[in-house]
Amino acid sequence: MLFHLVGYLPVIISQWTALNLKNALVINVLLAIFNLFPLPPLDGGRIAVGLLPKVLATHLARLERYGLLILLGIFIVLPLLGSQLGVDLGFVSRFISDSTNAVIRVILRLTGNM
Repeated sequence: MLFHLVGYLPVIISQWTALNLKNALVINVLLAIFNLFPLPPLDGGRIAVGLLPKVLATHLARLERYGLLILLGIFIVLPLLGSQLGVDLGFVSRFISDSTNAVIRVILRLTGNM
């Protein structure tokens, strides 16, 4: 909503303010989407554990101690391995990026900034 006030600022300050507001929006939405990734140390994993049947939830909950290693593998090792093999394995990063862009578009539309 602060984007609506940017037009009332002097030009140089309004450019700086708009850029910082945009960056803050992108960072916050990206962190929210990432945090909903269904892996137990993240909130999305805890939601998944709560929604799954007990048998599956128990197995998913046991992954919590390996969550950071799994995340590193998904976001760093898998794309590096894919680049060595000539295959695009950055699908998780692309999914999070596309989801972030979609949520930002919705926020901008709802606030009348698009």
